[in-house]
Amino acid sequence: MKVAVLGAGAIGAYVGASLCRAGADVHLVARGPHLAALRERGVEVRSPRGDFTAHPNATDDPAEIGPVDHVFLGFKANAYAAAGPMVAPLLHERTTIIAAQNGIPWWYFHKLPGPFEGHRIESVDPGGAVTRALPLDRAIGCVVYAATEIESPGVVRHLEGTRFSIGEPDMSISPRCTEFAEAMVAGGLKCPVERDLRCDIWIKLMGNIAFNPLSALTRATMAGICRHAGTRALVAQMMEETLEVAHRVGCHPEISVEKRLAGAERTGEHKTSTLQDLERGRPMELDVLLTAVVELADLTGADVPTLRAITAVADLLNQQVVAAS
Repeated sequence: MKVAVLGAGAIGAYVGASLCRAGADVHLVARGPHLAALRERGVEVRSPRGDFTAHPNATDDPAEIGPVDHVFLGFKANAYAAAGPMVAPLLHERTTIIAAQNGIPWWYFHKLPGPFEGHRIESVDPGGAVTRALPLDRAIGCVVYAATEIESPGVVRHLEGTRFSIGEPDMSISPRCTEFAEAMVAGGLKCPVERDLRCDIWIKLMGNIAFNPLSALTRATMAGICRHAGTRALVAQMMEETLEVAHRVGCHPEISVEKRLAGAERTGEHKTSTLQDLERGRPMELDVLLTAVVELADLTGADVPTLRAITAVADLLNQQVVAAS
């Protein structure tokens, strides 16, 4: 099985290294000092489950790799629209694109029976740019339940979690999903193939939609936001509004707000990826987390005043980051 990892950062390099040690033909696409280290020493994974080193091919040019069976996307969703030139050299007629993203994916309504089947979410797929770059029939969803970070170039620190849930937009258990899942499991990861991955998307989004922008606005960790009575109540309200939107598009996650809050609190003094981006002066990934859910609220008639307010102030902050970058 031949796999290309576009965006071989903390998550991408961890997945690539795991697949490589299971015997897959893995190619990492990276750049800068990280790429140089990957070429020289391979991927060094440091984990409470045991350290290991893998030596996949590493390059900055997807054309050197050629067609693969699976493309794993490890970069943020706000880069998807521009990914077409990188993805194109990697495709053969059956190549899948496995998008490990937070928030609402561009394929959300693809092959979803109901009144919104085929609907394009503008904030996620502006003008259809993402669909043109990443064709819908190639898409496999992926919800990540793992925490990793780049400790230094070429070195990935695995903090917790090994589950990468995947699923088809049409809710089938397909051979292409099964093939990829088996390789992930052989590499030491959990990779359940979910019939309805959209429930996983909403459950994870309940946390991301609240903690990610609030952490950027307050500079607080997830545990800090939970400890403060006012922000804890704000998170709970944002989660309730998010669940209402999920219900209106036909998804009914079986989890309570209190259980989701408790899970986030157990994460401890963790900085969200959005806060880390802000601290590094990078644009924040807000469209697929916040803006998309407000757009779905407009589509379905849901009342989401708290989400609208947080979207407004987070967007203003993001505009300032973009202007300064």
